[in-house]
Amino acid sequence: MKTDNHTVDTMRRPIRGAQAPPMTGDTPTPSALLTQIPTAIVYCEGNFAKIDGKTANGLVRHSEAYRIVSVIDSTRSGENAGVVLDNVPDSIPILEDLDAAVAHAPSMPDTFIYGMAPSTGRLSTVDRAVVLDAIGHGMNIVSGLHEYLSDDTEIAQAAAEKQVTLRDIRKPKLSKDMRLFDGSVAKVDALRIAILGTDCAIGKRTTSTVLAHALNAKGIKTVLVGTGQTGLMQGARYGVAMDAVPPQFCCGELEGAIVAASEAEHPDVILIEGQGALSHPAFCTSAFILRGSQPDAVILQHAPKRAHRCDFPNMPMPTPASEIALIEAFSDTKVIGITLNHEGMSDAEITHMIVAQSDRLGLPVTDALSRPASHLLAMVLDAYPGLLQGPPKVAV
Repeated sequence: MKTDNHTVDTMRRPIRGAQAPPMTGDTPTPSALLTQIPTAIVYCEGNFAKIDGKTANGLVRHSEAYRIVSVIDSTRSGENAGVVLDNVPDSIPILEDLDAAVAHAPSMPDTFIYGMAPSTGRLSTVDRAVVLDAIGHGMNIVSGLHEYLSDDTEIAQAAAEKQVTLRDIRKPKLSKDMRLFDGSVAKVDALRIAILGTDCAIGKRTTSTVLAHALNAKGIKTVLVGTGQTGLMQGARYGVAMDAVPPQFCCGELEGAIVAASEAEHPDVILIEGQGALSHPAFCTSAFILRGSQPDAVILQHAPKRAHRCDFPNMPMPTPASEIALIEAFSDTKVIGITLNHEGMSDAEITHMIVAQSDRLGLPVTDALSRPASHLLAMVLDAYPGLLQGPPKVAV
């Protein structure tokens, strides 16, 4: 059995082992590339399109590392994943259980992805049985839990017997291999933009992905640095699962990922995926992201209809204005725009909120999913018009 025991190196990181596409000496055609990408079932029982299903939600919306063939959630069985998420049909059905997912696939899927991010970070007894069943079918396992499957004696033994791979996204490197912050991020020429938020599980990664696509489509070379398990599962080539790294090394590991992306890709823009919220007392990741990336600018994601923080019913949401003030006091940076998470909002409410927040804050506001990506692109180009003419200017 081969286990991937680290989260992700701070150098360019292709998928390796049984989950990697076969390598050939010739440049593959688009159709050949599609067949080379490992197929995957995403397990999200009872949580698809919900906050704790954010990993599955993200993989359905975007995945470069895996071709998602189905989602497992018995509460949504028979529905289409794209319609459930964004009212846009795709080719991914939601099925009742693992047996139905295996039967639906034209051949045995390569990979079983645990697509939930429960606050406990652990497998339930029921979910554990499903993981063992997937191993029994000969599927590689990918998990972003804080409970490392490769350390579980029963699961590791089952994987060894079936000769499949266990990939623990959040399992960190040994501390002797971790990197301390040294300030080299200041020498990175690319414009650095962090996508932060007023809460966890609020859409920072989705907005980052949409913006990266829009900038690249405009001819502005952009690299997205992942900082959480879902982004790394989706295929982010650079990054680190920040919440799995000891605090002493968080800034240095992120800095290393940014420097590696800069040196290898020579991009115009580096986007840094946010985690948690700077004002959230339960998380420190936003502080490490601001310190480690030293961003030139920040885009802030907010959910206007969310009354309280995820999993904290007695903790009211902050206002965008208060979060902006905190970010700009904590770091030498500038918030250049607001993006909305439209959960619980009608289209008319989204339009009203865009206008109201823009008037209140004096900043551009958009919704990365319900409004054209060109609006998000304009937010960056209005702040940095030099991106269209040559090397970016870092002053806002």
